[in-house]
This record gives sequence, structure tokens and C-alpha cells, in this order.
Amino acid sequence: MRAAVMTGPRTVEVCEIPEPAVPEDGLLVRVRACGICGSDVRRWKQGPPDGTEGIISGHEVAGVVEAVGPRCDGWSAAERLALAPDVHCGRCWYCRRGRFNLCDDLRLVGITPGYPGGLAELMPLAGEVLSNGIVHRMPEGMGFAAAALAEPASSVLACHAAAGTGPQDMVLVMGAGPIGCLHAAAAKARGARVIVSQRSNPRRELARALGPEAVINPTEEDVVGRVRELTGGRGADLAVCANPSPECPAVGVRAVRKGGRVVLFGGLPKGDPSVTLDGNLVHYGEVEVVGSFSYHPTMHALALDMIHRGLIPAEKLITDAFPLEQAAAAFESAAGGSGLKVMVTPAGTGPRGGLL
Repeated sequence: MRAAVMTGPRTVEVCEIPEPAVPEDGLLVRVRACGICGSDVRRWKQGPPDGTEGIISGHEVAGVVEAVGPRCDGWSAAERLALAPDVHCGRCWYCRRGRFNLCDDLRLVGITPGYPGGLAELMPLAGEVLSNGIVHRMPEGMGFAAAALAEPASSVLACHAAAGTGPQDMVLVMGAGPIGCLHAAAAKARGARVIVSQRSNPRRELARALGPEAVINPTEEDVVGRVRELTGGRGADLAVCANPSPECPAVGVRAVRKGGRVVLFGGLPKGDPSVTLDGNLVHYGEVEVVGSFSYHPTMHALALDMIHRGLIPAEKLITDAFPLEQAAAAFESAAGGSGLKVMVTPAGTGPRGGLL
């Protein structure tokens, strides 16, 4: 079969590799759509992990069951499914309390060596992925690219569920990449009003299509001042740091109201993850600064449903698609930042070819 193998920094080679066997207790899936995530781009820039010759990335996946192992119950060939990367152990302190995303032995499909991802024609799903991972059947009539979008949408929906985002809220989203735009869409779907801050001109225009109250250019405007102006001087109820900038949390603390919340959603560079905040604003204003990472498996099912019902507009978020043979170009496109969500479609059709 064909697969896109990451063999070095910024190097993806599409080559023929042996077709994977059907797991005895699992499934073999024919991949129809696989999104390129920001974490995939970071790994692409770094190259495969030390000690490995190459990896098959891709953890935002939708496809069709090609074959079912003899010890796998509950699945049939030709069923359509979507999956997310997390595979929890089920035994640690966090798993026993339902905090699966914080598992001490979390494995990630398409990221952890030994768990090949979706940038291939066929993808094996072992029994542990089906039992301790995140795999759901796609809603009837849903397109594959839209279903693959459910993975990044899941973490965004989990963030807003924890924050209790609702119609009473003004939400500041800092960053209008794929994740930032998903935050804007999810907050609006929950009834909130949204302000987006973004440096890039193309992405500001893409964010406007989601209907926010305002789109701010932080290189020309004072983000905090503009947010105060739009909220009658009070400040945003929630600020989401949806980019890897270490300055973002400090802006968020200054932009929210007293009793507001700042969510650190985007990971920071490993070499310099420190941030500086105004401690007095946090203390005297009782501002909450929290982290948000991954999600409970139920959020993936919710994301599939919300995308299928049009509450999260996949057609506005998926801007580019490439066949598997052009996987290298897909990574370049995702890293370039001119569009939003980039999909790879091993079946050879783009997102307007029945995949949405």
C-alpha cells in the first residue's frame, strides 16, 4: 500500500510499504480523510523521534472498515468511522476517575511510535484502540473530511464545556488558525459573542466568515483597549489563548473582566514555555488562569453530531485538500498559514468531492 512516511526534518516520502495485517482483535480501516494538525507540523519540522527511521503521522482520521479481525465483535466491514488519537491505559489514578486525557500512560495514534497514523491508504486499529481509544461511527450522510474535523473540534468543545461558555458571554479568541477558528465557531454555537485577534491578514479574513462581533489586528490596535470598548469597559468573560505565543496569556489576563477566565489552550515552545502575568490582576480581580488539553471520549461523539448538524461549519474551516501523493505539499500548506484546516485524502478526491 502507499503511505506518507516522515523520514527526516521537513521530509515526507510517499512510498510503497507492506499492507498491514488485520489485527486479530481489531480492524483494518481504509482511510478516506486525514487532517494535518499543528502537532503534526511541529513533528514534521523536527523529524521522527530519536531511534525511529520514520513514522506515519495523522490522527484526525475518517474512513471505512476494510476488514474485521476474528476476535473483534461489534463491527462490520463497510462501516464508516472517525477516530481520535488518545489511547488511555484504564488503570492509572486519572483513568479510574474518568480523566482519560490526563492518563499517566497515554498513547497517541499517529504520534507514539508503534501506533501508525492515517497518512496511508490502510490503517490498523488494534483491540486496545477500540476499547481504550476514541472511535465512533459516523452519522449517516456525513462526509469524511467533515468527520475528520471532529478530532480537533473535540478538544475545543471540551474547553468550552469546562468554561461553561453560554449566551451571556463575550469570548476573546487570540489566534485565528484552525484551532482559533474552531474556538470562534464553538463559542458561537453555544450562544456566545466572539472577538477574534489575529496578526495574519489572510486568517483575519477567514475568521470574518464565522461572524464574530469584531476582528482585531494586534499589530495595529490595542487588543485590551478594543475589548474594553466592545464590552462597555468591563472586559471579556473568557479569553482563549489559541496560539503558541508566550505573550498571549498576559494579554488575556488584562483583557478579561474581574472574575473572568483565561484558558491556555495553545502549547508553548518546549525550549521556552514560561509566561509572565500581572499577579495583582489575577489576585485582586479573582481571574482564573487554567489549562485545557485534549478531551473525554464523549466530546468526540458530540463533535461529530455538531459538525453534522452544521453547528460547526466544516465548509468554512476546511480550506485545502491534497491527495496522498502530495502529502509533502500538504505539510507545507499547513505550515504556511494561508488557509485553515488541511486534509489529505488517500482516495484521491478533494473536500468538495463528496467528502464534506
